[in-house]
Amino acid sequence: MAEALISVVLEQLASIVFEHTKQAVTLVLNAEEDVHSFRSNLEAIQAVLEDAEKKQVTEARVRIWLQKLKDVSYEMDDVLDEWNTEILKQQVEEGNKKKVCFPMPSGCFCFGQVNKVIHHHNIARMIKQLNEKLTSIAAEKAMYGFHPSAIGGHDDRQFIQRPKTSSLVDLSKIFGREEEKEMLLNKLLRESSPEGGRFLVIPIVGMGGMGKTTLVQLAYNHEKVAAHFDKKVWVCVSDPFDEIKIAKAIIESLDKNETQKNSDELETLLNCIKTHVESKKFLLVLDDVWTEDQTKWESLQLSVIMQSCEIGSTILVTTRKQRVAEMMRATNMIHLDKLSDMDCLALFNCFALLDREEDKTNGFGAIGEEIVKKCKGLPLAAKTLGSLVWYKKTREEWRDVLNSKIWELEEVEEQVFRPLLLSYYDLAPAVKMCLLYCAIFPKDYEFRKKNLIDLWMSQNYLNSKGKKEKRRIGQSYFESLTMRSFFQDFKKDGMGNVYECKMHDIVHDFVQFLTQKECTIIEAVKGANQRVELPGDYKGRHLTLTSLPEGPLSFPTSFDNCKNMRTLTLLDSSITTISPGSIVQMKCLRTLNLSRNKLNEVPKEIGELIHLRYMNLSRSGYLKELPDAVCDLYNLQTLDVSWCGQLEKLPKAMGKLINLKHLYVWACDGLRYLPKGIGSLKSLQVLDWFKVCEGDDDEALKLGDLGIMDQLQGILVISRLGNKDDASEIEKAQLGNKEHLSFLRVLFSHVDAEQRKGDSEIVKALQPHQNLEFLWIGFCHGTTESLYWIKSLHNLRSVSLIGWRFCEVLPPLGKLPSLEILEIYGMEKVKKVGVEFLGIEEEEEQVSRDLFPKLKQLRFQSMENWEEWAFLSEITIMPRLSELLIVSCPKLKALPEFLYKIPALRTLKIKGCPILEGEYKKDVGKEWHNISHIPNLTIQSGWN
Repeated sequence: MAEALISVVLEQLASIVFEHTKQAVTLVLNAEEDVHSFRSNLEAIQAVLEDAEKKQVTEARVRIWLQKLKDVSYEMDDVLDEWNTEILKQQVEEGNKKKVCFPMPSGCFCFGQVNKVIHHHNIARMIKQLNEKLTSIAAEKAMYGFHPSAIGGHDDRQFIQRPKTSSLVDLSKIFGREEEKEMLLNKLLRESSPEGGRFLVIPIVGMGGMGKTTLVQLAYNHEKVAAHFDKKVWVCVSDPFDEIKIAKAIIESLDKNETQKNSDELETLLNCIKTHVESKKFLLVLDDVWTEDQTKWESLQLSVIMQSCEIGSTILVTTRKQRVAEMMRATNMIHLDKLSDMDCLALFNCFALLDREEDKTNGFGAIGEEIVKKCKGLPLAAKTLGSLVWYKKTREEWRDVLNSKIWELEEVEEQVFRPLLLSYYDLAPAVKMCLLYCAIFPKDYEFRKKNLIDLWMSQNYLNSKGKKEKRRIGQSYFESLTMRSFFQDFKKDGMGNVYECKMHDIVHDFVQFLTQKECTIIEAVKGANQRVELPGDYKGRHLTLTSLPEGPLSFPTSFDNCKNMRTLTLLDSSITTISPGSIVQMKCLRTLNLSRNKLNEVPKEIGELIHLRYMNLSRSGYLKELPDAVCDLYNLQTLDVSWCGQLEKLPKAMGKLINLKHLYVWACDGLRYLPKGIGSLKSLQVLDWFKVCEGDDDEALKLGDLGIMDQLQGILVISRLGNKDDASEIEKAQLGNKEHLSFLRVLFSHVDAEQRKGDSEIVKALQPHQNLEFLWIGFCHGTTESLYWIKSLHNLRSVSLIGWRFCEVLPPLGKLPSLEILEIYGMEKVKKVGVEFLGIEEEEEQVSRDLFPKLKQLRFQSMENWEEWAFLSEITIMPRLSELLIVSCPKLKALPEFLYKIPALRTLKIKGCPILEGEYKKDVGKEWHNISHIPNLTIQSGWN
């Protein structure tokens, strides 16, 4: 963690200080030597940090040294941030950039004029003191014999011996994996690649200790595999990826007497391999591959060598990194998940009860079952814990293991955490910090990807030397952790995008092990009062409190150690407020998560948390307003008040929040309008809900005020459209300039029984940027002719048109090249769906390409007067359609013939369509034979 922290401080120093010229820094720090000393000390320490991070796992004195380094780095980060905040404050209060003056003993250096000392601190004195601390810490580093980091790679071999593997396997100690073994054998024993190539590449992907190598050993030694392949070779690749070494290992296995294996020329070695396997059916196992470097993989020329082999030859790869599998362009990946509870217990008992079968019924078996639950299906953990308790002869000793934190067990630290450390060291410093930050959450917590990235951003982990947007950096870091199997149990949206995940319990134990001094989770004791008691020596940076009962939260007034806290998270709690005294104790707080509590008040002292970047008050059902002091949080990046149903207003002066990037107000039903000041936040990236204000309120944000917000991204929901001035306001909003917006959801007012005039003009003005991917428009009283611009949205993947009651014709969507999901509900006046839906002007028009080429899901519902659905049969339509849902369309007479011929169609559901139900009734309907081949068929009356 220290690696990334040092990078942040150096970046802070550069951006805040050196941008204002080197002379400025020299004077603020009182002497040029201090500037040079502080920066050079940090850079010298930074050069050995990778080495120090590895040694601290096993050396307590290095761990103490690193903690001192982190403490002074955190302090410097706070000082520089405080300085920067004062500059921001002056910019806001004076309306433009002003030079800043710091009163100092030697006189006054000015960027310009400033009216007061930054919160009564002497910045120069504080930086000088920290510089002295850092100089002392830097001098100590010589005591530990650190080695500077190797340029361009990680070298952890001197700390963790990577295990060497072979093809040999002890079958008596293998449990489970039958399904995966059968799947792998089926792939290996195919005579040819299903893609038509001469050879297969099969990657086995999974987290460390999951049993990838064991699975491959089972297949490699299977009698059918031995008979199927002419030549088999097993190579343990590991890291670093050495092409020469790998090539020599292959030759050694093919022919021990081959003299060319002594050559150091890769060309010679590869030609030698090719000679030995040419026209042979060849199985090559590359175990434990880490490199993502495409050039290294290509330098082995394995694709050329395998092309010379017999058809059906295979490369079998084990890796922890999905990106490795993707680099190999493999389509036969097998992802190895956890063992079943039964198999995990069997594996544990194999080691724990070896020659002790009688103990299984003497109470040991029941304790063992509870111990196995700690393993969460990880074979290596089951094996390690089983071996550990085999030496323990009493039930009391077994219970000690059961009741221990898993990282307190030396055997677990040495054996189970070792493979995780290898994956951890493979991460970039900033990604390590992002992983370790997950320790603030309890086991089995469901991480929302979007929320997690916001949290990383609030801790300043997502920095880049270029101008890459921070959310994109966060996406990249999340994917990096995902690819290395640090996350699991993914939930995906309808388009296949991950939005939620969990962390394996053993991985969670691992990150808690690495953050014992940084992250603390405390569960409230039932019946205790609301005052939180923390250990007297508490120095944690990130505190999570769970299960707090209803009432105000307070820390002891004499408690001094909250001052270092950077994160406060409350989970499964019901607090009503935080005492003002507790707030002012948390001066360094960056992240405040009070979501899902019973907040009814936020004290005005919240404005004193000048470092705060993230404040989550969502789902506070009793909160009615925020104090004006919130607008003094100049560093605030994320404010989440979504699902605060009773929230009536936001502070007027929100335009002062010049760093606000994300404003979540979804489902704030009591919020009549957003304040006008938000219109000045041109850097705002997320505004998830805009509710059009009814009437002329001068304090309300207008749609037209969104015109300057060209950085808006993700989803934008606009509701209550339909007023006479909305078309002109939409035009001013310039949605067509918002190239980062991916999802536009528009709701018209749906309380009017009579048709509104002007809705079509509003829709015309909505025209979004062509990068839009999702479009949802509900309860419009206009016609689909107003959607003329939809033809230009070539990136559109999903369209939902809901409740267009006065529309008689469907829009022309057939030529949209990326459309995958289409929903049309409640178009009561539509009677016929014909060629206009395809985007063809006349039936005679020549069509040179498929229509609806990528459409996968199509849903029609509540089309009360729809009678006919007919297209020209000679046109290729919806070739990829896999799911069709038709609900409550009582007058529809028949399905079009083209549907019967779509091979991809796997699901057809017809509900509440009496005519169709008769025509397509199973076995007896006149048209049943046309749909009987579809695997998943549902045809039923009514809604149930």
